[in-house]
Amino acid sequence: MSKNILTIDKLSMRFGGILALDNVSFEVEKGSITALIGPNGAGKTTVFNCITGFYKATSGALTLHTRQEPTSINKVLGQPFQLDDIFKPRQLASRIFYKMFGGTHRVNMAGLARTFQNIQLFNDLTVIENLQIAQHNTVNKSLFAGVFNTKAFKESEQASIDRAYELLEVFNLTADANRLAGEMSYGQQRRLEIARAICTNPEMIALDEPAAGLNPNETEALAKMIQMLRTEFKMTVMLIEHDMGMVMKVSDFIIVLDHGEVIAKGTPDEILNNPKVIAAYLGVDDDEVAA
Repeated sequence: MSKNILTIDKLSMRFGGILALDNVSFEVEKGSITALIGPNGAGKTTVFNCITGFYKATSGALTLHTRQEPTSINKVLGQPFQLDDIFKPRQLASRIFYKMFGGTHRVNMAGLARTFQNIQLFNDLTVIENLQIAQHNTVNKSLFAGVFNTKAFKESEQASIDRAYELLEVFNLTADANRLAGEMSYGQQRRLEIARAICTNPEMIALDEPAAGLNPNETEALAKMIQMLRTEFKMTVMLIEHDMGMVMKVSDFIIVLDHGEVIAKGTPDEILNNPKVIAAYLGVDDDEVAA
């Protein structure tokens, strides 16, 4: 079994004539906290969108090693039909299935959840309802059971409520269970979004700029929360973040992007002293980097 939970090989993403990602390759080790950093416009969120299925990569291979088996993200998003597919019934059926039913939800079902740079919650639903909705893959969805309110249906509903309250306690949101999500403070909404992602039972969680808009105290609490995701929830964490203090504090490994290319990979200490990284952030000329 692979020691890496995510393998990205020669990932490229093109939007018309713009090459946003150019042969990006890296691995994320199971149980690690890995940061993806770089200047604005480097392609970080595009990488997240590709690995979570919001974009379908132009080329390259993306593989999740979760649920005790490898999952090709390319495949679950639906691959182009080939002429010789008509002579391979099983392959043709597989391609048709993923063309019709593939997508981001299948990436999530494979064990990868994410949060967003701009918080995405159901603002007109309560906090507890936001967490219940995220458990739709595990609750009893039988129409018959729902109409007749069977014992199995009630037990499933209660289990989802119990799970939601467990997470509310962990994320210090129990007192807000019945508030509308849209009425909460920004920091509370950020915690709720992470809790909702955990409700899908992922093995890996991708956090897109989780510290954005937080004050120093909230950022410090977030750093502890990220470490808790690994220690208590046994998750692999990958994050995009501009707060270098937090990145250096929580990360085991860092990948640096600039203009859609990986320019450095390594431990926090290695990245901190890498001249290419310094140049990317400070605008140093190429000849100065060489020197």
